Amino acid sequence: MSATRQAFISAGSNLGDRAETLRAAMAVLARTPGIARAESSPIYKTAPVDVLDQPAFLNLAAGIETTLAPEALLSRLQEIESQFGRARNPSRPRGPRTLDLDLLLYEGETRSTPQLILPHPRMWRRAFVLVPLRELVETHAGWMRGEAWAETRKQLNALVRDPVIAAQRIAIARGRALAKSPRRDSSRS
Repeated sequence: MSATRQAFISAGSNLGDRAETLRAAMAVLARTPGIARAESSPIYKTAPVDVLDQPAFLNLAAGIETTLAPEALLSRLQEIESQFGRARNPSRPRGPRTLDLDLLLYEGETRSTPQLILPHPRMWRRAFVLVPLRELVETHAGWMRGEAWAETRKQLNALVRDPVIAAQRIAIARGRALAKSPRRDSSRS
């Protein structure tokens, strides 16, 4: 059996019943074989980034404990996106979507392949990722192991004070806590 590792995921939706999609997707993720624990941040309302002519997003961050390898976890995230109607549009890859799941960090792993880059290359400049991730990390710090996660917490705390991120954070705070975060029974193994 593979060792259990911790990983962090960003989830977003800007089509359909966004809050319900996020809740349901987190429930599906939590029931995935190979995932022993799943926790999530509150849901945040965020403005679109890069492609501005689309509806506002709802975003959250999720932390999991898993025996799945990074590539297998990424594949599972893409399956869940498809289950929720995600249709990838190559001509508009950052356009509207029912569900977007990104693997941000995976304990002890760095990758740079055509399929997967770890840590996620754009996460450090996006408040819609950093603010929910920081809240998740602060709320559930007790189950985060090792120096790498301590360093991640330190980076997150510094980044949310960055002027660019701070400006994005103000917009996020105005739409914060639209819905309760999905929680999972952590007693399941």
